[in-house]
Amino acid sequence: MLKQVAAGIAGQFGSSCEVVVHDLSRHPDHTIVAIENGHVSGRKVGDGASHVVIEQMETNAASPEDHLCYLTKTPDGKILKSSTVYIRNSKGKVSAIFSINYDISRLMMVEGAIRDLISTGETTPAEPEKIINVNDLLDDLIQQSVALVGKPVALMNKDDKVKAIQFLNQNGAFLVTKSGDKIARYFGISKYTLYSYIDAKQ
Repeated sequence: MLKQVAAGIAGQFGSSCEVVVHDLSRHPDHTIVAIENGHVSGRKVGDGASHVVIEQMETNAASPEDHLCYLTKTPDGKILKSSTVYIRNSKGKVSAIFSINYDISRLMMVEGAIRDLISTGETTPAEPEKIINVNDLLDDLIQQSVALVGKPVALMNKDDKVKAIQFLNQNGAFLVTKSGDKIARYFGISKYTLYSYIDAKQ
């Protein structure tokens, strides 16, 4: 049913409109079960979860709020106007995520040109959220954990690493396939130590 809806919406709005369905019962590496106009973000059926999907899979929130009309950015620089809707099964549990991403890059260029002509003051536009694949998401979370600690790994003590790794755990990093191996290597610790840091009390 959702696949038919996705095709219908994409057909109505044309090739600049990407419609994606994520199945939350699947592994995070392969949540996309339907996608129309995947060229917009460069994704396809069988690709992994985006940040919003990872977040829902990690928190398993019972009543997440739909996120409508926000900006996202693709790896190749396209600006998309996006909306995310949570789909519930017969028991009321969130089982899928339905997303619409409309490429407004050219419209943004026109808006920028007009703004330059009519603007009388400086404005700072909000930075769009990034659409990234699940492996890039892990790299991004690792960098966020380092920024949270405020020092490079080479200078981190045990407490610093515990703080960074618990941040990764809370933000769904360990849902990514083989993430434990990559994170352990990055922080220069064994996998046994890694999992002890996850359970450590700060």
